[in-house]
Amino acid sequence: MKKLVLVFGIVVWTCCNVKAQESRLDFSVGADLVSSYVWRGAHQTKAAIQPAASLSVGGFSLSAWASTEIVGPQKEVDFTLGYSAGNLSLVITDYWWEGERNEHPDRSHGFFRPTKHLWEGSVGYVLPLKSFPLSLSANVMFAGNDDNEDNGEDVRTGDGKNDYSTYIEASFPFAIKDVSLDASLGATTHKGLYATEASVINIGLKASKEIKITDSFSLPVFGQIIANPHRHSEDIFFVFGISL
Repeated sequence: MKKLVLVFGIVVWTCCNVKAQESRLDFSVGADLVSSYVWRGAHQTKAAIQPAASLSVGGFSLSAWASTEIVGPQKEVDFTLGYSAGNLSLVITDYWWEGERNEHPDRSHGFFRPTKHLWEGSVGYVLPLKSFPLSLSANVMFAGNDDNEDNGEDVRTGDGKNDYSTYIEASFPFAIKDVSLDASLGATTHKGLYATEASVINIGLKASKEIKITDSFSLPVFGQIIANPHRHSEDIFFVFGISL
């Protein structure tokens, strides 16, 4: 797995060097402040600050994203390497959820321990239709801490093998007046990280709008309602956020 990532990195670096002569290097940074952190239909933390930074050139991008609970110990740091060409995107993500689990964190959960990471490969595609820009994605955990050992809380089988936990999603953007909306439907294809069997786990609707504060400053805000109908969850969330 490490060799695969190294080869992929070398290819990206080489292509970036070649394309840098004809493509502009872009860098962006920002952050969201959210009332709670919900990911793929599952509640992760209470209110959190979520910074992000991205470097891109040509069709390649390297980004970092994090979430830190405002009042609490939970922390997540993710890195993403991606390539996009037209309406197609390919992404590898390194997830690390093990940060500061309690007041006395166990060093065995440390960031530099590869077994405490999750590696995911993703493919995304946007239909080339202006009147129907439906986005489709498939995401598979291919390495890392996705084994299904039963620790007393895990609903998985407990045989220690990789689950290859899979999440697929369809989303559709649209607008009503000056409000941008995005409807999404997500599911898992088999028992794994997300559920005990194939199931719809994420039904969401997100609304985004810029609130004018002064003539030269507007504040982007968003609200998102998320439902998880899986029988082990049967939960619903409403998240409010501010983009900085």
